[in-house]
Amino acid sequence: MAGVLAASLAGCTENGGEGGDSLTLGLLLPSRAVPRWEQSDKPLIEKRVKELCPECTVMYANAENDAASQRQQMNSMITRGVSALILDVVDPKALRSSVRAADREGIPVIAYDRLAEGPISGFVSFNGGQVGRLQGEALLKGMGARADGGGVVMMNGDPSSPNAAWYEGGSRSVLQDKVRILKSYSTLGWRTENAHDHMAAAISDLGPNQIDGVLAANDSIAAGVIAALKSARISPLPPVTGQDADLDAVRRIVEGEQYMTVYKPFRQETEAAAAMAVALARDNDLDALVTRTVDSPTTQNIPAVLLTPIAVTAETIGRTLIRDGVYTIDQICTPKLRPACDRIGLTR
Repeated sequence: MAGVLAASLAGCTENGGEGGDSLTLGLLLPSRAVPRWEQSDKPLIEKRVKELCPECTVMYANAENDAASQRQQMNSMITRGVSALILDVVDPKALRSSVRAADREGIPVIAYDRLAEGPISGFVSFNGGQVGRLQGEALLKGMGARADGGGVVMMNGDPSSPNAAWYEGGSRSVLQDKVRILKSYSTLGWRTENAHDHMAAAISDLGPNQIDGVLAANDSIAAGVIAALKSARISPLPPVTGQDADLDAVRRIVEGEQYMTVYKPFRQETEAAAAMAVALARDNDLDALVTRTVDSPTTQNIPAVLLTPIAVTAETIGRTLIRDGVYTIDQICTPKLRPACDRIGLTR
């Protein structure tokens, strides 16, 4: 990553630096249902773009998980002549025509976090298969002796997202032949309320004593799962996975309600995306910035950066999230959680 940032800064300097013409970069994020987009990704991308290219500005839009809205937002940015786009796509197929429209206008598109379709110029994300494998491995560990033939409910992500299948494939590769998949659901919009309804239905169909673990694809889904389990008065709660290291999820882990989350160091992802967008906006290539290529259903050999996710449990919060400055102990350890924090060593 240090090499990526050095190359990015060099590219900005070679093209005029602060004294050059101003450039506008478009940033399109998918929703507010997952807290990370507004709380982490947006401000970090804006900050890094400004550091790399002081004369650059960022035009921002949030699709609120609606593909039609995101298509309109993207088309508006194309019409307004942005120099490059960072797109976290709601629905790859629905946005394919807009990606092609950007290409016709000579506007490069960086697919961010989710692999878009059409002629995109680069891709930045975390290895989704590894995310799923970390979730599956942690779930088996949390289930203990019940990992041998126990019953698991899978609460997967939104099927319109290419990452959902990526995560599910990774987790199934770990869980298969070890546990029984009793139910498997797709969670539209990654929404907490949808996950709650699915989990309530699973409890009703299976009974409260048959569920030994829940593979929840992210923390918003985990919140709905845990709420449904608590409403059914299931105690102790079975281990529940998550992803994104949302603050509420970290607090649930401290409290013992959620077993784990997957931390994806957002700063690395946002810095890589900002570097790629600035380079392309200045008509530089990405050779010094990317680490590999990937294929989408429409495009081969897309320059890509795939970063490494990290599993987080109660025992590792301190040496991951707190060490990296994602949260402070005071942010995590509310007065209610102070005794639980003390038990796991989260002390000032």
